[in-house]
Amino acid sequence: MNRILVVDDDDRLTDMIREFLELEGFAVETAHDGPGCLRSDLEQIDLVVLDVMLPALSGFEVLKRIRQSSTIPVIMLTARGDDIDRILGLEIGADDYIPKPVNPRELVARIRAVLRRVGSNGPNPAGELAVGEIRLNPASRNAWSNAQRLDLTTAEFNLLEHFLRNAGRIVSRDELSAAAFGRQALIRAVDRNVDTLVSKVRRKLGPQSDLDERIKTVRNVGYIYALPSHRQNSAAE
Repeated sequence: MNRILVVDDDDRLTDMIREFLELEGFAVETAHDGPGCLRSDLEQIDLVVLDVMLPALSGFEVLKRIRQSSTIPVIMLTARGDDIDRILGLEIGADDYIPKPVNPRELVARIRAVLRRVGSNGPNPAGELAVGEIRLNPASRNAWSNAQRLDLTTAEFNLLEHFLRNAGRIVSRDELSAAAFGRQALIRAVDRNVDTLVSKVRRKLGPQSDLDERIKTVRNVGYIYALPSHRQNSAAE
């Protein structure tokens, strides 16, 4: 049974979410402010549902502190249509977001999708992927640049895995959105979220020259993860 921590200062909303999630087979804990969330034993929690607008500490500040020591999946609750909140949440390390007012069935679907991506449900994929100096193990959900382990969120790991599996092939933003977040891009905001995520992964993979760029932008189409031989050929030219 997966344990979910719901963090929101609206008592009626947290009670409603708790009841619905428990009916769906989840064990649920609640907190009503940022400090309450941070006092929780996150090692015993499988996923956090975190509201952006919280008293004492904002959801963004709480997420920053969580990410200092944990890669636990976090779904942010944001104001409807507020793209800035969504993009900022992804920058900090959120794994997904859902707008308010919350549709409980959609929330359950998003939770299950994120848990599947982190391997909490179902069998783990096997086989290590390697492209150049970047290695990734889907089973342990670890990635390395040479010998240095990369600190990736769930969405970042999913994006990098999709790039490595499709190295040398152009992939669209819709395809990357589905790989990273478990859904197709339905609005332009998701395109911007994918761009933000790609920028974060680029930074975490380490410094590179323009000629040796791993993830190349294909204008008006998407991106391509360049194979090492292609990068070397470009540098030689």
